[in-house]
Amino acid sequence: RLPVWLCSVSGRHSVLFGTDSRLLSDWKSERIFHLYFYSGQREQTRTAHLTIDTHSHHWEEARREGPCSPGQRRPALEMAIRTRWPGATVSWNGTDPFF
Repeated sequence: RLPVWLCSVSGRHSVLFGTDSRLLSDWKSERIFHLYFYSGQREQTRTAHLTIDTHSHHWEEARREGPCSPGQRRPALEMAIRTRWPGATVSWNGTDPFF
């Protein structure tokens, strides 16, 4: 009834899930939505709350930083999310990105 993805990110198993069942049946719900990530690893003390924006403008981000800038590198979890929503931006909502 709720969207759940079992992930293997950087060789570690984890769960990415949403609490909005509309993500399963209404593509319009995929504009801006929330996902939660839990890896069960010792270094993760609480579930990460992520905000996904699938209609962000990737070219605006590209203007702020050069292509070789360390800021252009993305955590593996963000790249995994982008396999489902190409070009989406991921906000970690105050959590330091990991993976």
